[in-house]
Amino acid sequence: MFSGFNVFRVGISFVIMCIFYMPTVNSLPELSPQKYFSTLQPGKASLAYFCQADSPRTSVFLEELNEAVRPLQDYGISVAKVNCVKEEISRYCGKEKDLMKAYLFKGNILLREFPTDTLFDVNAIVAHVLFALLFSEVKYITNLEDLQNIENALKGKANIIFSYVRAIGIPEHRAVMEAAFVYGTTYQFVLTTEIALLESIGSEDVEYAHLYFFHCKLVLDLTQQCRRTLMEQPLTTLNIHLFIKTMKAPLLTEVAEDPQQVSTVHLQLGLPLVFIVSQQATYEADRRTAEWVAWRLLGKAGVLLLLRDSLEVNIPQDANVVFKRAEEGVPVEFLVLHDVDLIISHVENNMHIEEIQEDEDNDMEGPDIDVQDDEVAETVFRDRKRKLPLELTVELTEETFNATVMASDSIVLFYAGWQAVSMAFLQSYIDVAVKLKGTSTMLLTRINCADWSDVCTKQNVTEFPIIKMYKKGENPVSYAGMLGTEDLLKFIQLNRISYPVNITSIQEAEEYLSGELYKDLILYSSVSVLGLFSPTMKTGRKKVND
Repeated sequence: MFSGFNVFRVGISFVIMCIFYMPTVNSLPELSPQKYFSTLQPGKASLAYFCQADSPRTSVFLEELNEAVRPLQDYGISVAKVNCVKEEISRYCGKEKDLMKAYLFKGNILLREFPTDTLFDVNAIVAHVLFALLFSEVKYITNLEDLQNIENALKGKANIIFSYVRAIGIPEHRAVMEAAFVYGTTYQFVLTTEIALLESIGSEDVEYAHLYFFHCKLVLDLTQQCRRTLMEQPLTTLNIHLFIKTMKAPLLTEVAEDPQQVSTVHLQLGLPLVFIVSQQATYEADRRTAEWVAWRLLGKAGVLLLLRDSLEVNIPQDANVVFKRAEEGVPVEFLVLHDVDLIISHVENNMHIEEIQEDEDNDMEGPDIDVQDDEVAETVFRDRKRKLPLELTVELTEETFNATVMASDSIVLFYAGWQAVSMAFLQSYIDVAVKLKGTSTMLLTRINCADWSDVCTKQNVTEFPIIKMYKKGENPVSYAGMLGTEDLLKFIQLNRISYPVNITSIQEAEEYLSGELYKDLILYSSVSVLGLFSPTMKTGRKKVND
């Protein structure tokens, strides 16, 4: 059967092993009632709209519902349009008023009914659905007494993120819900739409949405009020994430090195640094001043206590404040400011913060991030509180990235700690690490682009999550498959060897066609290609290599 090979006995053969991913179309699926209820799975959330087929009255709502498919899938929530048919009886297909509602299920349990007029656009749909599912993480209150009770209950235990939005379902409400999805197990989220409540805690400008961080964990005296820090940027998902990152950073740090060389999380977030210069004789007073300044500038700048006596760098004798801008290459300023208010004013007048513009449509090129398979969707709700064995992967930083990927063949997950899709995919990534433990020649690594944005930018990573494979002497290869454990495992296993594979004998060709050659990889490949080339077929061989 292999006599045809004799023509090319002195030639070179190449093997290409490929796996094809059939992308799922990101559109609103249409099902019958029976089919829809058969797809519901325990623990998984699903939003359904029951309607008469081709009803013109619902066209506007269906357009918005279709837009919500993608963001809700990112949170593990499926969406479907259920066409009511005469052949199937369903209580959701009864009276006309029942057809003006959307229904949220968890498994086969009905959680909530939403009148369609409350789901007026994609933001309202996402906000309402997340609000319903995060009922334990987000407490809705209407008066000051409720807020004080929550505050008292959490003193010495946990911090609070309190937000005011003008109405449920607007973009700011969605942003708060998305933040609660990520941080809801760490902080107690409290939400209100009552202007009177916002005014009662001292806010004067009630025209816009507000978000406060209540520092209750530090309070041990129950009669003491929790400190409150206002987020001054607009309420967007990214701005809330950056604000929370600054709240997690140390309030005050002591340093004894050249201010020009100091770097903290604040600089990475685009915030300046303020150094309060201290010396041994006035250390206690300087530290108190620095702490006071730090509280005043919390969320606006990082504050450090600079120990002059331990420095090898000369600082002007009369300078008591050093100001470092977030922009790279700008020299530090040595200042003489003897009043706390002057320090605050100088910082506020010289801050350079670029407003973060979020792409509401989240249009992304490259990997088909908007399509999530069932496995990833399920992990979002099922495993959100599961402790992951992160030690099975190597965490990279700015200092270790280049050395690591140059030293060994590596798989790198670029993700953002604030993003729900990233955190869901991180769980799948760790599951892959568990399956490959002790068997893979590839080093599995990860880098949080929220912490090391410069590294990710240099690697041309502008969207998350992204998987890249690094091999010695080759350009990085981006993973373009589904965001799930099995598909990622296939990608890693199939890339253990370089392609195309050079086959130089009939025996190797026979072994390949029979599945004996690289038989451990056959399980991961749905299509294999064997190319036969003579030495003179240079163009064809080049195309295969390319």
